[in-house]
Amino acid sequence: MTENTRITTVIDADVNRPMASLAELRLYRELVWVMVQRDIKVRYKQTVLGLAWAIIQPVTMMLIFTVIFSRLAGIPSDGFPYPLFVFSGMLAWNFFSSSVSTAGVSLVGSSNLVSKVYFPRIIVPLSSIGVGLIDFLVGTLVLLVMFVLYAQSLSLNLILLPFFMAGLALVSIGMGSWLAAVTVTYRDFRYVIPYMLQIWMYLTPVIYPVSFVPENWRWLLYLNPMFAWINGIRACFLGQEFDVTGIIVSLIMSLLIFVCGMLYFNKAQRRFADII
Repeated sequence: MTENTRITTVIDADVNRPMASLAELRLYRELVWVMVQRDIKVRYKQTVLGLAWAIIQPVTMMLIFTVIFSRLAGIPSDGFPYPLFVFSGMLAWNFFSSSVSTAGVSLVGSSNLVSKVYFPRIIVPLSSIGVGLIDFLVGTLVLLVMFVLYAQSLSLNLILLPFFMAGLALVSIGMGSWLAAVTVTYRDFRYVIPYMLQIWMYLTPVIYPVSFVPENWRWLLYLNPMFAWINGIRACFLGQEFDVTGIIVSLIMSLLIFVCGMLYFNKAQRRFADII
């Protein structure tokens, strides 16, 4: 009798290299773009207006916030037209919120793909960040049109916009990858994420300026990793001064969130195919 020998190759996450998933991305960079395109098509599939929703949603929220918080509540806007003030903050916040909320459920939504085909699993939540970036670019065009309508000039601070977007991306990837991994095991998180982000937005100076917060309470803003990125992106457009202390604190917290999120994701992904 001839004994048949079966060779089984096991592809597993390298838990000894926490950033192994990210290191693999250069080999799968084309797949990242394919996944981004897929997510965009899925988001706007069978919609009449398509990508126009990336404009309608933030503009509608801007109008609502302007009526409620500026006209009725009388919240100041540091001397700028309130629509410009709030839209520049919402632009940054919507990138974070959309990226994290979509990334948080991305693995569960791609269960068939994750359980049958090998590729770096981090690509799935990362593609959500890519979609958020495209929405940000579309929103930026709208903001530029608003600057023209309000006869406002742009600031040289705009050259620092990539830095603040990189910081925002750090938090988004860290939070998104952690939530994506957690949601695979605990599906209840799908319902927690929207509430968490809604509360977080009101704790961040998106619809109100830092000056609106009582001075003896402003130190609490530094505990929010989103504070400097939202404030900084707004300052890039409006030409305001940067809070250097806030930037340093937010950068440290963002790096910690990114590293911890990737560590958890890399450790948890070994179980994805089994439990998803």
